[in-house]
Amino acid sequence: MLKKILIVYAHQSAGSFNAAAKDAAVKVLTSQGCKVEVSDLYAMKFKASATAEDVTGTVKDAEHFQYGEETMLAWKEGRLSADITEEHRKLSEAAVVVFQFPMYWFTVPAIMKGWMDRVLTLGFAYTSEKRYSQGIFKDKKAMLSFTTGSHESMFSANGINGDMNVTLWPLQNGILHYCGFQVLAPQIFWPPPHIPSESRCSMLEAWRTRLEGLLGETPLYFTPSDSFDGGRGFQLKEDIQEKHAAKKFGLTVGTHLGKPLPPNSQIKAGV
Repeated sequence: MLKKILIVYAHQSAGSFNAAAKDAAVKVLTSQGCKVEVSDLYAMKFKASATAEDVTGTVKDAEHFQYGEETMLAWKEGRLSADITEEHRKLSEAAVVVFQFPMYWFTVPAIMKGWMDRVLTLGFAYTSEKRYSQGIFKDKKAMLSFTTGSHESMFSANGINGDMNVTLWPLQNGILHYCGFQVLAPQIFWPPPHIPSESRCSMLEAWRTRLEGLLGETPLYFTPSDSFDGGRGFQLKEDIQEKHAAKKFGLTVGTHLGKPLPPNSQIKAGV
């Protein structure tokens, strides 16, 4: 069956390293028989801010406007703005979503965060009952592929920027895994502007090699939803805490049980 891949791309320059990484992904994945669609956010002039304008027609409660509730109702009734509806189509059809971007201020660029805010609509992408390992997109995979402005050593546990595993937790757990995605290990291109051209070429070649086996990769580990007790404020169940008590590391970066963080759990699968 034909695999459909969505690349959500955020860079303004066709001559950038991000553009080269995006183009490499399109070429390699297409050569494997995948159908690749690219949402080029800057070229699309995608609106970053989540506002009442995302709802066509009359909102339910204009005086106390609640974006999540209003857009969920609009989604159910077919009243979302056309740009969101089109991204919903792409996302619904995709088996894998790749986010390609330069890291800005330890996170995604505003235009890509706007895509996440607006396209991952309540009801369409998640509900209070369908999230994390029981999420709506649990049969889909997603990954972050991005460039940094700092060397790898600066994003280490002893580095000035702090541990990259901690930096990635809000994006990978709080957005992707929250919607149910199986999250593949990120592709991190350490600072292209500050390394020789041969090193940039080597990084791109390593990315092409990885792409050849991307669809068969094992996702990162996140603690399953049923490990938490909804009757106790979604705290980790006592039997799981007891089972893990003697182990050296916490379960994940977020659910760490006051223990040392599991090394590279947000960067490499199977650790």
